Amino acid sequence: QVQLVESGGGLVQAGGSLRLSCAASGLTFAMYTMAWFRQAPGKGREFVAAISRSGDSTYSADSVKGRFTISRDNAKNTIYLHMNSMKPEDTAVYFCAASLGKVDTTKYIHWGQGTQVTVSS
Repeated sequence: QVQLVESGGGLVQAGGSLRLSCAASGLTFAMYTMAWFRQAPGKGREFVAAISRSGDSTYSADSVKGRFTISRDNAKNTIYLHMNSMKPEDTAVYFCAASLGKVDTTKYIHWGQGTQVTVSS
């Protein structure tokens, strides 16, 4: 079955950096648009960034533009989220997701379990 496993979460100070990884298995990875979402305590799930099948196109939420970068390595079936200049409001559980749609899709069909990111002020 399809598995998406996130890693790399943790505690970081404001202004710091962190890199998340999401390893995929059980699917033809290069066929999927991949994305990161996050959910802060008491809030709904929020889109963070997406990357196209080949990695040549990305799409990010305004709240993270210029600070977060999504990338992928199709040879390793893995996506990454490089987070810089982090803020306390970035604190959330971060999820990766997979879609058969294009990079601006809203229809994600596979989800990981999430990894906690906490930014201290």
